[in-house]
Amino acid sequence: MRVALALATAVLICAAAPARAQDRMPPIASDTLTEAQKKAVEEFKAARSVEISGPFIPLLRSPEVLTRARALSDYLRYRSALPPRLSEFVILMTARAWTQNYEWNAHEPLARQAGLNPAVIKAIAEGRRPEGMADDEEILFALCDELRRNQSVSDQTYARAVAKFGEQGVIDTIGLTGYYTMIAMVLNTARTPLPAGAAAGLAAFPR
Repeated sequence: MRVALALATAVLICAAAPARAQDRMPPIASDTLTEAQKKAVEEFKAARSVEISGPFIPLLRSPEVLTRARALSDYLRYRSALPPRLSEFVILMTARAWTQNYEWNAHEPLARQAGLNPAVIKAIAEGRRPEGMADDEEILFALCDELRRNQSVSDQTYARAVAKFGEQGVIDTIGLTGYYTMIAMVLNTARTPLPAGAAAGLAAFPR
């Protein structure tokens, strides 16, 4: 009887406790890094002047992918045809689509600093089409939304995007969406935790 009661109590406690995601790909001990991994870490530090963190920790399992992903990120984040307000807008839409909180928490403050309307940010977080978007934001929203939902882009949406941003701007937008989709997939697969003290900014969509 006592054993059965103890087991029942344990089951109730486990059911009540919040699920804790396991970090499947935590930082690799420095003394176990391969030569290729050491090289990738040094190149990352030289390019960014910071230690690797977030998605680059699981990406280090494939150092060549890490190095090439970092180089693509350097262009898309800092030198693309889109201004920061719009590139962060695209990143937030991608993070929301994947319910990727590490990505969201890293870029939501950057979007605010770049001048993206807080009401637009709130709508994206809640999975709604934002009201009152600027013309350039509305065009990018349509482009990214159609591409994600339909795996294609209508002629009208494509023509508006090219007229506003040029062909390079369209490709850079697709690059941002594709890159941050890959990063979201890496983070979701690895279950990379948020930085200490950070709260999740996105709720999961109902299934």
